[in-house]
Amino acid sequence: MADEISFDGRTLAGVANDESGEVGADTYFQFEQTGNRLYATYSGGAVVDGHLVGTFDGERWDVRYAQINADGETATGHSVGDVELLEDGRIRVEDEWEWESKPGSGESIHEEVLE
Repeated sequence: MADEISFDGRTLAGVANDESGEVGADTYFQFEQTGNRLYATYSGGAVVDGHLVGTFDGERWDVRYAQINADGETATGHSVGDVELLEDGRIRVEDEWEWESKPGSGESIHEEVLE
């Protein structure tokens, strides 16, 4: 069995995203994990303030997010992502997301950034 993955105390950033997404390389997610529950605050780039809450079963996350962008628009969405541990010990998430408050969906990749 692979090492158990925990998001607790980790910081991830967007490394790839589809055009209708607002998260990018300047968007940083600060994670907390309690049991299988995930929480994150995020901001940077087009996102002024974002909050994420969901679950993580050790392999996949299922999260909902709410955010406000630099234009003052609020948006909400849902994503499911495959989580893996890279050889250097960082977390990588390949994510499929869709807005719930407006049209648009896509795929994104997030990777842990080390201080």
